[in-house]
Amino acid sequence: MTTGISTHVSIIGGSGYTGGELLRLLHGHPQIRITQVSSRRLKNQPIHRSHPNMRGHLDILYCTPDEIEPCDVLFLCMPHGKAAGEIDRWRVLAPLVIDLSADFRLRDAESYQKWYGEAHPSPNTLAEATYGLPEIAREQLAGAGLISGVGCNATAMTLALLPLARAGLIKRAIADLKVGSSEAGAQASAGSHHPVRARTARTYSPSGHRHLAEVFQSLGEFDLDATITAIDMVRGVLCTAHIESTQCLETKDLWKLYRQAYRDEPFVRIVADRSGPNRFPDPRIVVGSNHADVGFAIDERSGRIIALCAIDNLVKGAAGSAVQSMNIAMGLIETDGLTFPGLHPA
Repeated sequence: MTTGISTHVSIIGGSGYTGGELLRLLHGHPQIRITQVSSRRLKNQPIHRSHPNMRGHLDILYCTPDEIEPCDVLFLCMPHGKAAGEIDRWRVLAPLVIDLSADFRLRDAESYQKWYGEAHPSPNTLAEATYGLPEIAREQLAGAGLISGVGCNATAMTLALLPLARAGLIKRAIADLKVGSSEAGAQASAGSHHPVRARTARTYSPSGHRHLAEVFQSLGEFDLDATITAIDMVRGVLCTAHIESTQCLETKDLWKLYRQAYRDEPFVRIVADRSGPNRFPDPRIVVGSNHADVGFAIDERSGRIIALCAIDNLVKGAAGSAVQSMNIAMGLIETDGLTFPGLHPA
């Protein structure tokens, strides 16, 4: 295991939300030194120009991507499609490249074209990338050279459903996801502009969301649909999945399944209390943390299972899983840089 501050990390496109979360997490990592961060728009300006929480903590200036020098780990926080077209260029700079976009999440070019509606710029590279969700790919991540980021909605669905899917207990599932505005990224759009986004619950993807492809890749094909609704919240994803099971289950059976699936997972917590205001997963509780809170209930009338998962979309759904994957790939302590418990109240 590596000891001391010996791993040099750089970030391409560090001025956005995921770049900011990477900076926050990596700055608190005991074995990481952040060497360079790029932003064409903010060249030669301090990091705190776009991430004011880093003022006084990280005293470096933005450079351009062309100025990035060789390092141990290179994170890519670029718009969709950009990393795939330049991946050979970035892999020359570091033995481990972690891309937080959707460019390398799917393993084959046919699936990518089906779900993203376009040909992949570097199809031969897809099979080389390891999907960066440790709960389903820990063994493959060890020693990996190219790691893909995860979709935040896919992460919430996968972790909510994983114990039931692995046991072959899902006959049909419908996932209802409530998401915060930061999921749309730092650049405002017609749908994420505050006057449109605030004080509303707006369904923007009633079916066929591309993050379903990641769930199927991780858990296998089964009858699953998803609806995604933007609500008046900045950070967070809450997945509430309604499941018709292949067997009649009791609450004690669900406890056994979820405990077996997650007993060795440092960031997955089971939240299924009998009483109290926090008896089920709540995105507010995990804000800023790498935790995924999962829970469940049974409708005694119909036998329907309700499986839930709450995450911070910018951490467990993006930068946190990326840092966790880096730790595994580099042989570092898996939880380093990720022990912040979240804020309450927040």
